Amino acid sequence: MSDDTMAPNTTPQQTSAGEDGLRDRRTVLRCAAMAALVGAGAPILAACGSSDNASGGGTSPSASGSSSTPGGTTPSPSSTAPSSSAPAGGGTVLGPTSDVPVGGGKVFTDAKVVVTQPTAGQYKGFSAICTHQGNPVGSVEGGQIVCPFHNSHFSITDGSPVSGPAQTPLPSVNVAVQGSNIVQSA
Repeated sequence: MSDDTMAPNTTPQQTSAGEDGLRDRRTVLRCAAMAALVGAGAPILAACGSSDNASGGGTSPSASGSSSTPGGTTPSPSSTAPSSSAPAGGGTVLGPTSDVPVGGGKVFTDAKVVVTQPTAGQYKGFSAICTHQGNPVGSVEGGQIVCPFHNSHFSITDGSPVSGPAQTPLPSVNVAVQGSNIVQSA
């Protein structure tokens, strides 16, 4: 009878240790598959870590909270914290105008904004969240904003759907040029 009581005690412990190993491997494999689908492996794999220290240090949210460097003209797209990058006229600096080519655009991932320049000097802002299923758009190519998840394409002029499953335009976002920067305003 003592053998029966010991077997259930040792077997679940051995099984749970094995299952933990399987869960860890499954998590890594799922994250690797997601990274391959998205094409941006570092941020996704960092999100899969179970430890804050193991998730990769350089792009932590606390780094953008620093207000010790005067903003305004910093070309870094990650400096979108209003306290450190608020221009004199208000709003949030997204990046330099030189990042947005004529006839194209740039996705400012941290701010979830796409800025396009359909014609020289004309800047348009749109949400970087696809209206089909809420995935982030990935790029601006061939004069269209492209969502890589289901291949929806949107016009850089007005955000309207051009092709793919999306039926609703990307919502407009207020952007302006201040000096040599593109600024998102409320």
